[in-house]
Amino acid sequence: MSDDHDMSDAQDKALRMVAENLHRLNYAVIKAVESGLSVELMRASRFHDEAGGWGDQLIPIIHRREK
Repeated sequence: MSDDHDMSDAQDKALRMVAENLHRLNYAVIKAVESGLSVELMRASRFHDEAGGWGDQLIPIIHRREK
């Protein structure tokens, strides 16, 4: 990963958005597990831009524990 100083303002903003939303996702996973669910995150697709960049897109696989 490159140094933060090498990023443009748009890249820095996008990175912060991913980090903030990942934190929220992790919190939601904890709450789901505490409620009795098991959560698996699976790659659903990979987004590619026109310049060689890519990013994984995820879907949740939810399993309910038997009582």
